[in-house]
Parts: sequence; C-alpha cells; structure tokens
Amino acid sequence: MKTNPIVGQGTSLHQWQASRHLAELDSIDILSLVPPGARAVIVAPHPDDEVLGCGGLLQLLAAAGRPVQLISVTDGSASHPGSSRWPVERLSVVRPQESAEALRRLGLPMHRVKWLRGGFTDTQVAAQEAELVDFIARHLRADDVLFATWSEDGHCDHEAVGRASAEAARRVGATCHELPVWTWHWATPEDAFVPWQRARKILLTPAQVARKRHAVHAFASQLEGDPDAGLGPVLAPYVLDRLLQPFEVVFL
Repeated sequence: MKTNPIVGQGTSLHQWQASRHLAELDSIDILSLVPPGARAVIVAPHPDDEVLGCGGLLQLLAAAGRPVQLISVTDGSASHPGSSRWPVERLSVVRPQESAEALRRLGLPMHRVKWLRGGFTDTQVAAQEAELVDFIARHLRADDVLFATWSEDGHCDHEAVGRASAEAARRVGATCHELPVWTWHWATPEDAFVPWQRARKILLTPAQVARKRHAVHAFASQLEGDPDAGLGPVLAPYVLDRLLQPFEVVFL
C-alpha cells in the first residue's frame, strides 16, 4: 500500500541495485511490442516524463525507424509553486522547449515525430479525465501501441494519464502498456503493491544510458530549485540515479 509516496529521498539506488527480484525480471525486445507497421504513442503527463520513463525505449524505436507520436498532456507549469524564478507563465513556455531539445538529444527524427500538446492543467488532470480520454482516442489508430505512466504511479497526473490512456486504447482497439516513473521513489523491490508479475525490462547499452542522461539534462527548469521559495530541484541527483539504470521497465 502506498501512502503519500512523493516525500523525502525515497528508495535509494543501492536498494534497487541490490534487489535480486529486480535483477531476475525477464527482458523483452521493444520491437516485439511495437511490430513493423505499428506506431508507438507516448503519453506523457508533463514535459520530461517521456524521457524519464522511456528515453531508452525512444532511442530503440527511432533506430528501428518506427513511427512515434508524442502526446504531452500538460505543459508542466505547476512544477515550482510560489516561485518567482520559475512562474507558471515561464514554465509553460520553457518546459515544452526543454522537451524538444531532449528529444533531439535522444536522436529522434523530429521532422517525423507527430507531437501533440493537450493543454490540460498541471496537477488537475484527474478533474478533466473524461476530456483527456476523448482527446487521446481522437488521435489513435487500432494498430497503435501506447506507453503511458502507470495508473498507480504515485502522482495524481501520472495516474490519471494511465487510466485515460488505457480507456482510450480500449475504445479504439489499440494496445496500452504502462511505465513506472515515480514508483522508483516510493516503492521497494519487494513491494507487493507493484505488479512485478507484469513487469519486463528493456535493456539499454551504456551508450544509450549516456544519451538518456544527456537528454535529461536538457530539463534545466527541473534541475534547478528556487531557494527563495523554499524549493529544491524536482530532478535531484538521487532522483536521476534511479531513472538512469541500464534498463527501463514496462508493465504489460
């Protein structure tokens, strides 16, 4: 059971690395999940979730020439509440720009990536969930394979996006898989709440991890806090450590 999951420094990288349970997860070839002729649709609650959750997966898809559609549900403008350094107006412009630079660093052919911005309200996605289902479904085909944040990921927007993506996929007959992002913070390797039986690893090479790290560092707003507002960085080093392991996990 998770309670107030996004507090403190969370589960350490060392704990995850010492987990035999995690080490023994079966791996899967992303190209078997997105077969030739299919399109991958990445549904990101905020600009950066597409890289944090599946920056390696995106590299593999791009290298194989698979078409990609990215849906950015919000512009991430609520990441620094009360900040004069990073006010809502600035973040709503800067964070999508950071995503574009991060995707370029991953090597995605941006002229061939279809990128939709939903314009939903950061931290309030659950209140607009029915509208989000309609929005996602309008842009899907039956042979699409969606990758969305897990519907129990521990952040209200991530969970709403997971639920809405699953429902939109069901509506059009597409496939939907889930990605843990905040889960790495609050869960433990032995946490029975996490559906480890559905989990598979997508293995990444050192070069792919390095490229993902380079892409993550495009998110300058998230790497900086605002001491005057009492805010630390959203992507503190201990957060990035957990998200830059030599694999990514997908729940089938």
